[in-house]
Amino acid sequence: MFADVGETKAGDMENSAKILVIDDDPIMCELAHTHLTQAGYTCRQAENGREGLTILAAEAFDLVISDVDMPVMNGYDLTRAIRSDARLSSLPVLVITASEQEDSVAAAFEAGATSFLSKPINWTLFSQAVKFVLKASKDQKELRVARDRAEAGARFKDSLMSVMSHELRTPLNAIIGFGQLLSEQFERENDYVHKEYSDYVVEGGKRLLNSVSDMLLASDARSGPIAINDIDCTLDELFELARSPLEKTLIAAGADLRTVVKEDGLEICCDRVLVARAISKLIDNAVKFSPRNVKVILGAALARSGDLAIMVRDNGAGVDMKAMPSPNETFAQLDMSLRRSNEGLGLGLPLVSAIAQAHGGRLKIESAPGEGFRAYIVMPASRVSTNHRSAVKSA
Repeated sequence: MFADVGETKAGDMENSAKILVIDDDPIMCELAHTHLTQAGYTCRQAENGREGLTILAAEAFDLVISDVDMPVMNGYDLTRAIRSDARLSSLPVLVITASEQEDSVAAAFEAGATSFLSKPINWTLFSQAVKFVLKASKDQKELRVARDRAEAGARFKDSLMSVMSHELRTPLNAIIGFGQLLSEQFERENDYVHKEYSDYVVEGGKRLLNSVSDMLLASDARSGPIAINDIDCTLDELFELARSPLEKTLIAAGADLRTVVKEDGLEICCDRVLVARAISKLIDNAVKFSPRNVKVILGAALARSGDLAIMVRDNGAGVDMKAMPSPNETFAQLDMSLRRSNEGLGLGLPLVSAIAQAHGGRLKIESAPGEGFRAYIVMPASRVSTNHRSAVKSA
């Protein structure tokens, strides 16, 4: 099996690089060989591109230096052949062109050359050019290694997240189910102390199950667009489905949630469960990051384009948009320390954005210190029922 290109250790490349010089001019080859060996490089020679490819198939090199005008196979065809070979594709190629050929440099770069020198050769410049190209090649290899490691780490994290999410859901469902049975039993026996304990178990299990579900959805979103199950539903149905899991949260925070939909029966084609989940997360964020007794408005409006904007607005403290993480950045909050006052994984807005994008829409957020927070899920006009296109106004 052929040795992989760039097998030389990166740290030693500039001093012990192996270079292939391809030129049909024997004097030019000999001069290049002399300068390269004096600089400490290992050097081999070939008379044309075809011979050069044969040598490259058998040995690993760190750099190819090739003339453009050669018999059998010229430098352009040689460079294209190198770039088309997966094993050689990242191998740097320094081409030598005739100074009177104005288009030769552009043609060399179009073929895939890394750099060029013009004849007659300035041998001092030649040595520096070789050193520069080798250094750049080394840096690119290190970047590729770092990128591959980062991508492998991201894939492992997503895979682990998905597996753990699936593994945790089954026992959590059992904990919640049996906790509810215990709570009902204690209520029948008027044992309210133990009923309260069992209710804590159920609520804790539900909260953890919700976090696990968010992690699984985030993993799916990183792998590609989230799969959706489109059905026609009204905004009233969506809003009710979004509100129902937050009743206790709203009561505990003393939050005032008002819904403003002035046109009954407006329909939208979407994944009802996912969109309701996205709206629920926006409401939860509005309550979580605002002081007690916050006022939250849930509404909708049709834009002139026909797009539908579902809005969640609060009168909280607001935030500086420059300090906010990107809505697409997972596991990020303004404060991610263990001493932060608000719980959460930082998946709320990224998941809302992913759900909107899966429907061909987008998430838009607006805020400023002292001006509250406004979030809009903008759904494309193609998803809004044509039977109810008169305006829906928000308060």
